[in-house]
Amino acid sequence: MEASMINKTKHFYTTSNFSLKEIREIISLALQLKQVYVPGKLMADKRLLMLFFNPSLRTRLSFIAAMDKLGGQAVDFPLSSSYPFEYKEGVVMDGVTMEHVKDAVKVMSGYSDAIAVRASKLITSESESVKSENWSKLKEDTVINSFMQYASVPVINMESNVWHPCQGMADAMTMVESLSARGENFFAPQLARDLRPYINYLQVTRSPCELQKFSSVSLKNVVPSLVPPVKNKYVLTWVPHSKALPMATPNSQMLSACELGMDVTVVHPLGWELDKEILDIAQKTVEKSGGSLNISNNQNEALRGAKFVCAKSWSGMKYFGDWGKEKEVRGKYKDWIVDKAKMNLTKDAYFMHCLPVRRNVEVTDEVLDSRNSLIYKQAENRMWVQMAILLFLFEFANSMKSCSR
Repeated sequence: MEASMINKTKHFYTTSNFSLKEIREIISLALQLKQVYVPGKLMADKRLLMLFFNPSLRTRLSFIAAMDKLGGQAVDFPLSSSYPFEYKEGVVMDGVTMEHVKDAVKVMSGYSDAIAVRASKLITSESESVKSENWSKLKEDTVINSFMQYASVPVINMESNVWHPCQGMADAMTMVESLSARGENFFAPQLARDLRPYINYLQVTRSPCELQKFSSVSLKNVVPSLVPPVKNKYVLTWVPHSKALPMATPNSQMLSACELGMDVTVVHPLGWELDKEILDIAQKTVEKSGGSLNISNNQNEALRGAKFVCAKSWSGMKYFGDWGKEKEVRGKYKDWIVDKAKMNLTKDAYFMHCLPVRRNVEVTDEVLDSRNSLIYKQAENRMWVQMAILLFLFEFANSMKSCSR
């Protein structure tokens, strides 16, 4: 797992590459954008190139919508095995690979202002689990790290083998928003005095250089209040599924809850432990944020007193790659489904799931369709938080300094 600054360009690979202040700043901006949004041109003439090596519904549509709302353009370029890249340096390319990723990414950088990549060898729309390399090899995240290495524009991780940071950020935004709506958290998104004229003026002028003359405001200076620590119990529970699923989403969901300063409990059957390196990152993060991190194998006990219950299935480290054995053991844990009886153990908890969900396998209809279900709000907030991520990465207002050269 590499850092987000492989070259001088700032990338969005995992939230652990950003400070807690920056993470909360992005969430705060996303909440403000959702509250104040009017059609604008904050990203006029900006182009996001999206490359999907895997199927996608919410990620694809939410990024297209995000760029559209910001006045920019999203170019959707689905890839497949029909155009194989070469990732090794110094190789004699006399095999099946058509182009070295170095050449392709440098060209893509010239066509776009940012590149978003979904590349996980564990995602499939097939009925059976994916035959994969060993975890230590997959954890290198070769595809997206290669893009970050060679790109001269920001690269955004739309899900890799290891992380799904946009989902984690959307979940964090949703939790802060939901608590604020109930008046249970002292953060309330307030409009920066400079944000509305900043947006409105840009709509009229459509000129970054003119806007610089109008105001020297920086995007970071128009965020009035950062999201504070959220001291509530958050439970990430493993749930049954018909096949082994990637760990990227639960990794990022756990980390984002830790970044908010929550009291986080990850609960799963024995054998479904998350990667130790990921857990160490989460532990270091939660120590900085003022929360806590606990691991449990008792689902009912873990759910007691929870304010948020996030359900997600994932493949365990013990059986990773041995999907036949994993499936055999997984079948013994069908009772880990989240139902009303389990939600009654909580503190009137909100229910969360990233979608897609196998209804009445992972969680019952009664829970998914209940008043405390946040699943559709989570999905919508993918768009808002990705708008904030894009603005943060572009540092749009700061880049206007080039106008005065």
